[in-house]
Amino acid sequence: MPRGDEVVPVVNRLGQNFRNVVLTQDWHPAGHLSFASAHPGCAPYDTIAMPYGPQVLWPDHCVQGTPGAGFHGDLQIPHAGLVVRKGLDPAIDSYSALYENDRTTPTGLTGYLRARGINRLFLAGLALDFCVRYSAEDAVREGFAVTVIEDACRGIDVLGSLAATYSSLAALGVACIGAQELATIR
Repeated sequence: MPRGDEVVPVVNRLGQNFRNVVLTQDWHPAGHLSFASAHPGCAPYDTIAMPYGPQVLWPDHCVQGTPGAGFHGDLQIPHAGLVVRKGLDPAIDSYSALYENDRTTPTGLTGYLRARGINRLFLAGLALDFCVRYSAEDAVREGFAVTVIEDACRGIDVLGSLAATYSSLAALGVACIGAQELATIR
């Protein structure tokens, strides 16, 4: 993702401020249905209809066991307590850290957080207008207070997805702040 590596130092600094850190990782099987290459005649960023709703088609990415599926080499969050791998089912995509894109199949993260008494989430990462957005929406739906750290995110902006993200987050009461503001609200 263009400029995606710019978030790594910010995320590393943020991670030092939290005892409980969860990382997410796209972990797609080869030929995943969200890949444009799995749909002859389609191109990346086309949208198709799936039983669970519209599906943006992506370039092949984060294929299980390949270097492209690994975390950035400079990511330094050794105390992360959980890695949630998403997009494992070849027939459904998974943007959210809490649910598959059908928005009914859980990843298990909600139970993990509740078991630890965590009720407030601070989100960072890639991509703001897909994985971060869906995670924020699902977390609010599950009753968590959510804040997005904007300068620790980057978006893709497919067909106005960034504007739609900001509109959705505002409607849900999700605060979008800079990393420097974090100290004033914790």
